[in-house]
Amino acid sequence: QVQLVESGGGLVQAGGSLRLSCAASGRTFSNYGIGWFRQAPDKEREFVAGITSSGRIRDYADSVKGRFTIFRDNAKNTVFLQMNSLKPDDTAVYYCSTISGRTPAGSWGQGTQVTVSS
Repeated sequence: QVQLVESGGGLVQAGGSLRLSCAASGRTFSNYGIGWFRQAPDKEREFVAGITSSGRIRDYADSVKGRFTIFRDNAKNTVFLQMNSLKPDDTAVYYCSTISGRTPAGSWGQGTQVTVSS
């Protein structure tokens, strides 16, 4: 089983950028698809982006397509989420998880807070 820890969140103005990291422990990290999810206050957790174990296939929610990029470095056991052109609606706690399609398949960590000011 792989353990994941999120980092890289912060406070940014609208239009700004952040890069989130999802660092994994365990030698089998490269066997797993990884997804990013987010949960805003008083809203359900939602899928943001996902990447297959090889990194060849990437999937995005419509709300972030063209602004966010997911990529991975299996040598560093890390998946990244590059977030550009951030909007106040992107404000949420962001989590990563192993995935099956767009469905989370692992346990949740503490997440990392992203706050976008207008």
